[in-house]
Amino acid sequence: MASYLIESFDRLPFGGAEKARRYATERYRGAVGRNWYDCDPTLRFLMRRHLGDGFGWAEPRLREMGALMGGPVAERAEETDRNPPRLEKYDRWGRDVSEVVMPPSFEAARRDIVATSFTRPGFVEEALGEGVDPVPLGVAWSYLLDQADIGMACALGTGGDMVVGLTELFAPDEVKARVRDLFAAGEFSGEAAQMLTERAGGSDLGALESTATPDGDAWRLNGFKWFASNANGSAYVVLAKPEGAADGVRGIVPFLVLKERRDGSRNGVRIRRLKDKLGTRSVASAEIEFTDAEAFLLAPASSGAGDGKGLARMMELTNGARLGISMMGLGCARRSLVESMCYTRAREAFGAALDEQPLMRRKLAELIVETEAVQALVFDGYLGRPRLRVGAALIKLRAARLGVTAASDAIEIHGGNGYIEQWPVARLLRDAQVNPIWEGGDNILCLDVRRAIERQDAHEPFLDRLTEAVRRAPGGDDETADLVGERIGNLREAIERWRGLDASTAEARLYPLAQYMADVYAAALLLEQAGWERADSGGDRKALVARLYARSRLADRGPLRGIDAPAEDLERFKDLADGAFVDVEA
Repeated sequence: MASYLIESFDRLPFGGAEKARRYATERYRGAVGRNWYDCDPTLRFLMRRHLGDGFGWAEPRLREMGALMGGPVAERAEETDRNPPRLEKYDRWGRDVSEVVMPPSFEAARRDIVATSFTRPGFVEEALGEGVDPVPLGVAWSYLLDQADIGMACALGTGGDMVVGLTELFAPDEVKARVRDLFAAGEFSGEAAQMLTERAGGSDLGALESTATPDGDAWRLNGFKWFASNANGSAYVVLAKPEGAADGVRGIVPFLVLKERRDGSRNGVRIRRLKDKLGTRSVASAEIEFTDAEAFLLAPASSGAGDGKGLARMMELTNGARLGISMMGLGCARRSLVESMCYTRAREAFGAALDEQPLMRRKLAELIVETEAVQALVFDGYLGRPRLRVGAALIKLRAARLGVTAASDAIEIHGGNGYIEQWPVARLLRDAQVNPIWEGGDNILCLDVRRAIERQDAHEPFLDRLTEAVRRAPGGDDETADLVGERIGNLREAIERWRGLDASTAEARLYPLAQYMADVYAAALLLEQAGWERADSGGDRKALVARLYARSRLADRGPLRGIDAPAEDLERFKDLADGAFVDVEA
């Protein structure tokens, strides 16, 4: 094709081989077909750090996963997006079967992912036998999968840990056994779903209408869920109010509903329709009606009429789900960055490759720095100690939004091609837009930050964590460490001032306060990573990333708005780019 175009347009008066070379199709290789582990120096750096002596055993497996996600899984994600799930509502006799039919591309991808997952019980056992911590590997697995298809990640991981954990605590023994069988391949098996929101309330869960009625050692559940992700799962956590409970948040209790009753018959679970969504088409989202569905209480028996703690129990588990959504935002941002770097290296304009143009280098440098800042946040949310009560909300606030803005930037970088569905970045933007909604929008996250500060003084361990991270910064860049340290003190003062505001003003100021907390959190973590890098290899690239991030987010830029600031993003662009992406095939 490319040679035909060159020969054809070479005959035009203003054509020629040099111009035709610019649109030779073989030059435009995006992220698909590359090994996403080998091409990601930042992931290799984090794995060396978190795996320690186990890195040597783990790296070949990480490399295999990078090839799988960057190759077959990413390719099938595009096909599934074009041919999404469909609903077979009735069988040939007119009986309601509510079967979700998944496309072959989805089923093939799911088989490969589940069979090789770093979270499957067999792999975890093998890793532990080798003295390797499997948790960082599970985090890397999610990070790679989310670059390919966050819809698949949702389908595989929607509430699996929640279903298994609550079932083991509260369900009858025979039900526990059935759930164990369903999740024999691990929590990320695609069998779980959580069903919370209804038409009456959305995020206002206290307004839900679903009702549970005692029925022997089980319950009968009736109601209608407006949004249910992974509708083709087999085990659902459903929020409802037992008869006689308070009509509000304190009346909410979680229940387990299985696709089949204990006697083997079909349960009273009916799918009204699949949602025609903007993106994440690989996960079947639906409106689901419960009609006398057999359900099991996932709470102490004494809470049968609602003990006021049902939603609180769910929210404890929701923080884990929020980290999962944060990883999806990071996956969208990382994929957007890689697609942008691939495109700008191949595309030429005004006499040079796009990535050699100063304005484009500024944008790419910004994408690199912001993506690595969110990467630091998300990995700390999973692997950092101590686990921070405010961490999940702050991390999701920043990561989910970056997924959207990075995908939008990637479309702009691709120009008109980016707006075309045959190119990969259009889907990225459609998919990324759901992350700020899933598991609570920005306002809900801010309210959770308020709750954690007011009820648990959760800002104290948070500020201690930031202070400790800055102490681990490398020597030689005291200016950045001093700036971040100063902002930690400013942040403490801001929190105290905020606590003294009247209730309405304090709520309105929650968003800038949470953003400030996320800014300082990320800057401190980047300094900590810079210290790791200095100890690991003697390098200073992460110190550069920390410095650029702190200047952008925390520095007083003065009356000139930083126009006269040092241009390290341009002067050291090669260091930034080479440390973010290496051109390696799968």
